[in-house]
Amino acid sequence: MAMKKIYGSMSRHVLIIALGLIMMYPVLWLLSSSFKPNQLIFSDPGIWPKQFTLDNYINGWKGLQGISFGRFFANSAIISVLSVLGNVVTCSLAAFAFGRLHFKGKRLWFSLMLVTIMLPYHVTLVPQYVLYNQFEWINTFFPLIVPKWLATDSFFILLMIQFIRGIPAELDESATIDGCGPAQIYFKIILPLLVPALITTAIFTFIWTWDDFFSQMIYLNQVKLFTVQLGIRSMFDPSGSSDWGALLAMSVLSLIPIMTIFLSFQRHFVDGIATTGLK
Repeated sequence: MAMKKIYGSMSRHVLIIALGLIMMYPVLWLLSSSFKPNQLIFSDPGIWPKQFTLDNYINGWKGLQGISFGRFFANSAIISVLSVLGNVVTCSLAAFAFGRLHFKGKRLWFSLMLVTIMLPYHVTLVPQYVLYNQFEWINTFFPLIVPKWLATDSFFILLMIQFIRGIPAELDESATIDGCGPAQIYFKIILPLLVPALITTAIFTFIWTWDDFFSQMIYLNQVKLFTVQLGIRSMFDPSGSSDWGALLAMSVLSLIPIMTIFLSFQRHFVDGIATTGLK
């Protein structure tokens, strides 16, 4: 019986490792192909390159139209960081209002907020574009950043509301007896206990904003304002003369910030998901 359990455990581990390698193959191929000369990228399907070169990274970093790819990384970083700050601040304030405060029409506004979660982004795209065009925000970062500072991501508000509901209300009552107002309760009690949900919100916001392509393509048309995703897309030539090595090399570099953020805060991310809504 003991040997059967050992063999069964080994078989499961071998199967899991095999499935993991299969799932990792596209990423490993991307990494290895970024070091291959262009003529070997599609003719050599192996993981280990027969010939190494760094020219792909050098040529790719030169960017487009005399603008370095470092500028694209800087643009993406500015949009992502400001979006993270906006969502963390405004969504936590909105969640505190719905989760702890009592005001007229609270249920109605909460219901309307939930409805926006089910509203597809493409439905509001045209009205938003017309509005931003009237504000003269096209070809600026404002359409990508300002909405994050207006608590428009209802998913994160709901996430924080569920987390706040798991915080004992007796803490608020004790703070009120000690003379604390709503602002002090938010900053001294709710916010410190909300850290796991805030980190979860920050990670999701950063990843979604960094990987966003559609919104950036709609509002940004000047090369100097391009983000990493638009820069990579611009390196692709439908006529077939694309520099695939440079494109793959920049794709590898674009994954580094996301992987770094996720691996650095993975434990907090899991805690934020696991404890949301628990009493």
